[in-house]
Amino acid sequence: MLQVCVLYTQGIVNREWREFGRTEVIDNTLNPDFVRKFMVDYFFEERQNLRFDLYDLDCKSDNLSKHDFLGQAFCTLGEIVGSLGSRLEKPLIGIPGKKCGTIIVRAEELSNCRESVMLQFCGNKLDKKDFFGKSDPFLVFYRSNEDGSYTICHKTEVVKNTLDPVWQAFKIPVRALCNGDYDRSIKVEVYDWDRDGGHDFIGEFSTSYREMSRNQSQFHIYEVLNPKKKGKKKKKYQNSGTVTLLSCLVDTELSFLDYIRGGTQINFTVAIDFTASNGNPSQPTSLHYMSPYQLNDYAMALRAVGEIIQDYDSDKMFPALGFGAKLPPDGRVSHEFALNGNPQNPYCSGIEGVMEAYYQSLKSVRLYGPTHFSPVINHVARYASAVTDGSQYFILLIISDGVITDMAQTKESIVNAASLPMSIIIVGVGPAEFDEMIELDGDEERISSQGRYAERDIVQFVPFRDYIDRRGNYILSMARLAKEVLAEIPDQFLSYMRTRGIKPGPLPPPYTPCPPPAIHPLLARRVSRI
Repeated sequence: MLQVCVLYTQGIVNREWREFGRTEVIDNTLNPDFVRKFMVDYFFEERQNLRFDLYDLDCKSDNLSKHDFLGQAFCTLGEIVGSLGSRLEKPLIGIPGKKCGTIIVRAEELSNCRESVMLQFCGNKLDKKDFFGKSDPFLVFYRSNEDGSYTICHKTEVVKNTLDPVWQAFKIPVRALCNGDYDRSIKVEVYDWDRDGGHDFIGEFSTSYREMSRNQSQFHIYEVLNPKKKGKKKKKYQNSGTVTLLSCLVDTELSFLDYIRGGTQINFTVAIDFTASNGNPSQPTSLHYMSPYQLNDYAMALRAVGEIIQDYDSDKMFPALGFGAKLPPDGRVSHEFALNGNPQNPYCSGIEGVMEAYYQSLKSVRLYGPTHFSPVINHVARYASAVTDGSQYFILLIISDGVITDMAQTKESIVNAASLPMSIIIVGVGPAEFDEMIELDGDEERISSQGRYAERDIVQFVPFRDYIDRRGNYILSMARLAKEVLAEIPDQFLSYMRTRGIKPGPLPPPYTPCPPPAIHPLLARRVSRI
């Protein structure tokens, strides 16, 4: 018996399965222990579907259809790394009426994905952009992606009224800066800050992590170039100033996956806006309309985020809340009610259970108002405040369509929650302006309330309309949304653990296989955190 395991990954856009690699062939055993490892990029913010097919090879052909199929297993990469000790056991399926055995998959993180780097830059003779002053420069860092696009990974503070700024040193994980690829291009754009948000482009330069970390005792000077000026002025234009890397200090730290492997659970709660501004759910124009043909924006946002986070919660029981509705039987207005109708036990089984509770609520409650965020934030904060040992971390997803009417109370709640093991995701649906929600995000200025500032940034806001695929591909829309709102979660998680001095839990004892009566392949895999 010659056995091999084949790994497939699934494309996000076309949903096609593509072969990623094959293990070595193992002969004459019902319990093969495969040694060959697959290095796979891991993204917390993406649903990465995997398939494992087992074959008994009958000849030397690479064509798998010529060999005996033994069974297959499906899972996500998140399921593997989210399991205790990053060890997942799944039954093999695929042959009707036959027990195919089980497969055990393990994951471990590459050591270079634990690195972080402390960088400090200064500018010299940058272009003057302000009519009555100099410039207010800041830097925006982008990492390059496999498809040639760029993803923002860091933004410095603004240094006011100078052409020779010195920015504060900042620390960033190497995985966030370059996906763990030392030679991957990093683009840095230089802007002049404007109060109205229309920041003026000064210029840009490119580098790589390897280049910056080489000869750390020496300065690296980069010319800031503006392609438009270079094209117009031709030979007369030299540059728009320079940016110098003053220091580059590399450190190895604990990672998000260290805590997950040590048993930390991610608890997910959803809170849905049931205010009247959403429109009558029975009408197709309503944001809550339940079309028989496609999910509404609320359902898409809920599924996009929930299906990823559920991989990191062992019991898959999620509290589902609503706010802004009149409840039966007396019509009282509530800003913190259980979607399943049970305030003593608002938990739903899996994301499908949350979806069902949401649909049932639309049939029983009356949309009303106003839009209050603070009650649902305080609800989750009460639970988070009771578990501060690092064993649990809480994520609240708020989906809303409009203007927040308890802004002062919401800011106070966020400032309080920032000291707890908790993150908040806000998704805006519909065509409304979301100025208040943008303010809560805290990217431009840290949230404060009554003179107190949030201890750390725990809020991520995005308007769903910015991520909807124009061709109507709702799967792609959901993937884009999830990638945007979840990308910051690992770093927010780590910021809490580090400031509290919390170490990961002990790893479970090494797995020792006991030969079962059926096929029991062990596929060891090595995962790179991106």
